[in-house]
Amino acid sequence: MHSDNRLGEFLRARREVARPEDFGLPEPGRRRTPGLRREEVALLAGVSADYYVRLEQGRDKHPSDQVIEALARVYTLNDDGVTHLRELARPVARPRRRARQPERVSPGLLRLLDLWSDTPAMVAGRHLDVLANNRLAAAVNHCSVKGQNMVRSMFLEPDTRRIYADWPRVAAETVSSLRASAGTDLDDPRLTDLVGELSLKSDDFRRLWARHDVAAKTTGFKRFVHPMVGELTLSYETFTVNGAPGQQLVVYHAPPGTPSAQALTLLGNLAADMTLPHEARQDA
Repeated sequence: MHSDNRLGEFLRARREVARPEDFGLPEPGRRRTPGLRREEVALLAGVSADYYVRLEQGRDKHPSDQVIEALARVYTLNDDGVTHLRELARPVARPRRRARQPERVSPGLLRLLDLWSDTPAMVAGRHLDVLANNRLAAAVNHCSVKGQNMVRSMFLEPDTRRIYADWPRVAAETVSSLRASAGTDLDDPRLTDLVGELSLKSDDFRRLWARHDVAAKTTGFKRFVHPMVGELTLSYETFTVNGAPGQQLVVYHAPPGTPSAQALTLLGNLAADMTLPHEARQDA
């Protein structure tokens, strides 16, 4: 994954997925290659075609703030995408890499997870590894159990296409979330191994990773198809864990009185009576 031209790779990926028709340009079917042409991007951004080519080719790696803003507008980047573009254009010198310690969840947060018996909750690490979960999270989705990697489960476990009613959307969000979590530190050995494995084993992952979409998960919803309670739609909120860089607390909920809330209550009762995977606690 190492590259000396990450800014150019990002710009090229965003250009290739841009929709010409959004700018009143000829339909994709009338073009030999997908997306916008370089000269079209340059015109829309108000820069010379030669300068934009230099950016993509890595011959100029430090565009001005005005150019960054113009390119972000052309590519309709979200806030996370704009931040990522700025980081690529203004890379910060990184200290010498040290061996990272295993990610661990604080005892206090583990106790909170156990106390939320009516609320599915889990903690994910910087590479979307599930670091801890409570019993109800495991009951809702076996991919949310400690030891699982959410990206690997999404693309390499066949039954995830049955579990997630909107699998294509959730899969795309998962990849863009991994990009957001990784930031510009794409040489991290753990990330390199994960992306390499998935790129070899999953065409869907390889296609989505090549888009360079960047979007941190903050709030949203997922539709689950559960073998015991049927379909339930759960909203989620994501919180960063202070004192543990890269960790995120993910909490699911359903509006009171809805069929999904009733199904979640039923699932909670069933989970209390059955032996289900439960990994909120960690070994000392």
